Amino acid sequence: MTIYLPELDAHDVSFPELHHALTEPDGLLAMGGDLSTARLINAYSSGIFPWFSEGDPMLWWSPSVRAVFPPDTLTLNRTLRKQIRRYNLHFSVNTAFAEVTRHCAAPRVRQPGTWILPQMQQAYLQLHHLGFAHSIEVWQHNKLVGGLYGVMIGQLFCGESMFNFLPDAAKIALVVLQQHLKAVAEGWIDCQLPNPFLQQMGVQSIPREEYISLLKQLKDKTVVKSHWQAGTIAQDIADA
Repeated sequence: MTIYLPELDAHDVSFPELHHALTEPDGLLAMGGDLSTARLINAYSSGIFPWFSEGDPMLWWSPSVRAVFPPDTLTLNRTLRKQIRRYNLHFSVNTAFAEVTRHCAAPRVRQPGTWILPQMQQAYLQLHHLGFAHSIEVWQHNKLVGGLYGVMIGQLFCGESMFNFLPDAAKIALVVLQQHLKAVAEGWIDCQLPNPFLQQMGVQSIPREEYISLLKQLKDKTVVKSHWQAGTIAQDIADA
């Protein structure tokens, strides 16, 4: 099947209107452009994200259904609390962003490739240095055993990827993220697309239009920069 995709201008960071996104494959909106900070911020502020594999052109997506965690929907159940005690876990924010992205980029079991290519890692590291991208880390003693990273647009955290080297470490990182957000915002987390892991955690699927409405409500609300200062996260946040 032949499809037509608009090709982005290297000197123009704007995107086509979302109603131009394809239905098959769902949400594919445009190709080309670059991963500059200005383009990425404009993309996330418009409900768009990049997603492509090695050898593919740069592809931009806005799917018809989005996966989100509303405020107060992520909590530590009995099993996760046991895991924290069993493995003696502790948590931090923005202390190992580059390491988190590298671990997220590592191919999964039965998944030989990765979409978090070196240029993607570098682009998000630049966003991190500019205060737009953040990481949550899960530690066992001095070893990084889990974590996630994403982009903060106003008061909406747009999650990108996560990893774990211990059972449930990624789940715990998600809970810690929402608890950390709640100190300065409502706690909304965008996870882009639903999958079995997120559904197990209770993620909600909403239409694109509803997501864009939520994004418009949250993207101009500010969060104090000091909230994302690199450091440990108080244990009582994880215990909430």
